[in-house]
Amino acid sequence: MLEIVLFPFQFPFMQNAFWIALIVAPPCALLSCFLVLKGWALMGDAVSHAVLPGIVIAYLAGLPLLIGAFVAGLGSTLLTGFLADNSRVKRDTMMGVVFSGMFALGIVMHTAFPSELHLDHVLFGNMLGVGVADIVTAAVIAVPVTVLLALKWRDLMLHAFDPAQAKVSGLRTGVLHYGLLTILSLTIVATLSSVGLILAIGLLIAPGAIAFLTSRRFGVMLLVATAVTLGAMLTGVWASFYLDSAPAPTIILVLTGLFLLALARHNLRTRTG
Repeated sequence: MLEIVLFPFQFPFMQNAFWIALIVAPPCALLSCFLVLKGWALMGDAVSHAVLPGIVIAYLAGLPLLIGAFVAGLGSTLLTGFLADNSRVKRDTMMGVVFSGMFALGIVMHTAFPSELHLDHVLFGNMLGVGVADIVTAAVIAVPVTVLLALKWRDLMLHAFDPAQAKVSGLRTGVLHYGLLTILSLTIVATLSSVGLILAIGLLIAPGAIAFLTSRRFGVMLLVATAVTLGAMLTGVWASFYLDSAPAPTIILVLTGLFLLALARHNLRTRTG
């Protein structure tokens, strides 16, 4: 039994996959709690799609793809906020228009300017193909983001629950708001080489949803989300080796299964309690 568990670790590509899974799990888990709390699940979905044109432009210009992704993601969120504040259209509607348009622009640009950029790797990740440089890059982004969320979680929680009270308490709500958007863009960039743009949505929503269903205190919710994400990431990578499947979608399937179990448990307790 122990040999079956340890066998995948003998291969360097699996070791790299495990390492990057451990690195990107904490920031995704912590951030997902705030996205669920603020009702920003659509925002995570939208930003992950909006970075595509930035990636294509960066590739054509010979710049690091991560820089293009970050600028496009953050720029799209700021543009959405500006347009929503200066029109009669609601913010969620504006997000749907702007971010779907950005994603479509990225597809058109990739088609119009043929290159060696593998679109499937960008959209769905290539966890088994990550190298040391990818791991280091993810760590440079993920570690500061994790530390910042861990240190400022109480301020961010108050801002998520009651922005007016947060402002009265002396918190700089504008900094917290745009800081969280910046962290969201950075986290998506950190997961770019591992799970890709599409599957990053699962990592930014499912852990927080699972923790929300199983926890009553926000501090505990953060810990539960982190533990669930780490477990799902490692289990998904390990299982993909024996299932001969891609690690990223396997991880999302594990998270989906855990969410359904948490939902069933929550509904059962609600009916019997």
